[in-house]
Amino acid sequence: MWIGACTSSIGTWMQMVAQGWLIYQLSHSAFLLALDPVLTTVPIFLLSLVGGVAADRMERRHLLMISQYIQMACATLLTFLVGFGVIRVWHMLSCSLVVGFAQAFGGPAYQALIPTLVDKEDMPNAIALNSMQFNSAVIVGPALSAIVLARFGMTWCFGLNAVSFLAPVIALGMLHVRFLPAKTTETVYASLKQGLRFVWKQGSMAMLILLAFSMTFLAVPSRTFLPVFAKEIFGRQAGTYAMFLSISGIGSIVGALTVAGLGNIRRKGRVALTMLIALGGAISVFAVSRSITLSYVALFFSGASMMAVFASVNSLVQLIVTNEMRGRVMSVYNLAFRGGMMAGNLVAGWLVVLFSAPIVLAANGVALAAMAVYFLLGQRKVAEL
Repeated sequence: MWIGACTSSIGTWMQMVAQGWLIYQLSHSAFLLALDPVLTTVPIFLLSLVGGVAADRMERRHLLMISQYIQMACATLLTFLVGFGVIRVWHMLSCSLVVGFAQAFGGPAYQALIPTLVDKEDMPNAIALNSMQFNSAVIVGPALSAIVLARFGMTWCFGLNAVSFLAPVIALGMLHVRFLPAKTTETVYASLKQGLRFVWKQGSMAMLILLAFSMTFLAVPSRTFLPVFAKEIFGRQAGTYAMFLSISGIGSIVGALTVAGLGNIRRKGRVALTMLIALGGAISVFAVSRSITLSYVALFFSGASMMAVFASVNSLVQLIVTNEMRGRVMSVYNLAFRGGMMAGNLVAGWLVVLFSAPIVLAANGVALAAMAVYFLLGQRKVAEL
């Protein structure tokens, strides 16, 4: 399962690098560059809760396989459009929207499936290692993308992504774990309310959901606008963009390994908030830096702290929720997490047009650090977990 997910993630990042560069090359628009991930997130924002209900009522493996097939079809379509030289920005934006619909159902199923593969005491390690495989792909994907772009062309980046989805499909078919939900006569709406009620009654859970939204709203644009920094601030080409992503990915692996090494420690909330302060500082340093070396260092530390925060918060949510409610609660978490990405990229894309990418990212970094200080000193429900 780990190998299948890692292979698919590498292919996805290869396409993301190529697609981000191609959108900016065709449009020269920072807004359209930000709109691409927003369109992926819109269906997740709208349908993630329904996807969570489906994950608690259906075989989770089947939902995941359907999601993989849809994403593979979109990558295959883009491969032919790029290969025949008829690709347009709206083609890529449309496929991003369709992929979002697939992920709206696949995401909650995937989040709910992982904890069933390990014992509860090993869950923080498993979540951190799962985060590590994703960020291993952040290193390998852009690096491979740079090589493939230079030697074979952009078509291969999309084509290899399409092929990569075969790996998780095969891995899911080999799993022996089955989730057999109890039969229910509840309506989807009633199940949705039950999941939301569970989140609301767990005060710390509600704070974690709020924190997930806020941190992705402010942190994720720092990766989205890397092409702008590579081309406009430093005057470089796609190789620098790929290097930015790779160094950030190396940092993310270090952060994930650190969380996995710490295991099921006490005061995870306090650790997460401390790393959130470090994340805000690193993003601000990258935003104002005009030295490529300093930018590399800032990206490494932002990647490490970002992954430490994400893995810590995710493991806290997974440890609190019961298996019967896992799909619905993780869909709420996924909704907040991805909704923050969508809103953050959309707002940041609009602000970058009015001001500049360095000003917007520097402000985001300061806001992240201030939010973490508030959760540490003021609202202490997360800090006490």
